[in-house]
Amino acid sequence: MSLKIRLARGGAKKRPFYSIVVADSRSPRDGRFIEKVGTYNPILKSDDPNRVLLKLDRIQDWMKKGALPTDRVARFLDQAGVMKRETRSNPNKAQPGKKMAERAESRAAASTTEAAPEA
Repeated sequence: MSLKIRLARGGAKKRPFYSIVVADSRSPRDGRFIEKVGTYNPILKSDDPNRVLLKLDRIQDWMKKGALPTDRVARFLDQAGVMKRETRSNPNKAQPGKKMAERAESRAAASTTEAAPEA
């Protein structure tokens, strides 16, 4: 059984509130979980101490048993100083795909032929 430490959404429409839970990776996002290990309230200001509440001893215990945090939970744990989250770098993300690059080349070629005056 692969375990994840992830967010489970609660709250009302347009008023999200997340529970940080340990769950089987195959179970639904808001479905069955093993243990609730914290909360996250994105509506509160970022400097509010109640925005992210973690049971660090329980989280560390589950991580020793093999539970892996999701990216968002890893960010919270990094802020709390429990684990080091490696920053991701994808320099090719901003570059256009194949078809968009072909379109840009064809537009550039068309504009250069239009701009060149015929004698």
